[in-house]
Amino acid sequence: MAKATVKTTRRKFMRRTVQLSTALAVPAIFPRGILGKNSPNERVLIGHVGLGGMGTGHLNFFKDYAGALCDVYEPHLKRAAGIIGRPVPVYKDFRALLDQQDLDGVLLATPDHWHGVMTVMCCEAGKDVYVQKPACNTIEEGRAMVNAAKRWGRIVQVGSQGRSTPDAFFSAQYIQNDQIGRVKHVECWHYPNPVQKPSESEPDSPPPSDLDWDLWVGPNRWVPYNKKRVHFNFRWMLDFGGGQIRDRGAHVFSCAFFIMQSDFTGPKSVEATGRPPERGLWDCPTDMEIRYEFENPDWTMTWSQPGPKELQELGGFGARYHGDKGELIVRGGDGGTYTEEKAKNFTPPPGGIIPYKSPGHEQDWIDCIRSRKQPIMHIESGVRVATLCVLGNISYRLGRKLNWDPIAERVIGDEEANRLLANPTRAPWRI
Repeated sequence: MAKATVKTTRRKFMRRTVQLSTALAVPAIFPRGILGKNSPNERVLIGHVGLGGMGTGHLNFFKDYAGALCDVYEPHLKRAAGIIGRPVPVYKDFRALLDQQDLDGVLLATPDHWHGVMTVMCCEAGKDVYVQKPACNTIEEGRAMVNAAKRWGRIVQVGSQGRSTPDAFFSAQYIQNDQIGRVKHVECWHYPNPVQKPSESEPDSPPPSDLDWDLWVGPNRWVPYNKKRVHFNFRWMLDFGGGQIRDRGAHVFSCAFFIMQSDFTGPKSVEATGRPPERGLWDCPTDMEIRYEFENPDWTMTWSQPGPKELQELGGFGARYHGDKGELIVRGGDGGTYTEEKAKNFTPPPGGIIPYKSPGHEQDWIDCIRSRKQPIMHIESGVRVATLCVLGNISYRLGRKLNWDPIAERVIGDEEANRLLANPTRAPWRI
């Protein structure tokens, strides 16, 4: 696949600074010697794009590193500025943030459909990137992100933080040291997608004055504003979010690939079925079953919404690893990841396998910005995980099994499916 580039006129755009207050509407407020790369304490300066739920949550860790804030929704900007508690540059348009020369990295916590374009543009601008999961919305976007990180030598961490938890480390150590034998099946479960009730329907309407709706839609096909499309709800539409398989599936699959040492591979086939919702704006399937087949080594991964009753009773989501000598259950997969006591109490023998142990997902990214080493959830692994989610939804939409070539990243013998590996984008956004 050819190297992807972004056709952008970013520097031709004027900065659009949101005037939240006189104190906030100031130029760069950190002297380079205080927080920049050359500072004695080696701190880095981070710009934050997307300041909703997860974007605000990241400020708890990055508060001292925050050097700029950006969101198309003014209330999010105001809330984030209050959390920072000191004057920082604020923007509505992320292209203006990329022109801020003292930023070392950019944290992207936008809706999924923006991840690809923004990551590529950040790399082109010389910024390292932390992009929320799932890494990409399409296969084409994912490969463009990997190529951009390589071309411009950027450190890109994908925000599937589950593999940075202690229990993911213990699980990987336990399984990789053959404590349950050869794993033949990874059985993932999750509760169903939400369904809109008739009483929850909302008509399309003009967007509120404090939201730049055109910039929110960005590279996606144009749709009118609707209260049920924005903020957290974007997850429940196939074009924008893709449902639980893309939201939490990206967490569960990330842990599975870490445990199974499968970061640079992909399935040979994907087959999905699902029950579509009966009504409403949200079009993700309520229930869903997906089967992924891998080879060299041969193993199977399944995704079930809602999954077997005995697994549902353990909690909302997770995975059960079936080996030829035993089993291991890993609940959760995001920041709340929990394994069994036998894995936590296991000590590898001399010469045993010790997986990479993250100091914490955000800290791992900061450390790798300094060292220029690859983080625990580098962009290639993030894209490979997101590919599972994307292919599952394509198989569901087409109603048939897909035979996948993970090297060429093409569906074998199915051009209709291959046309769904990329989405048309609105100008001026191109990958």
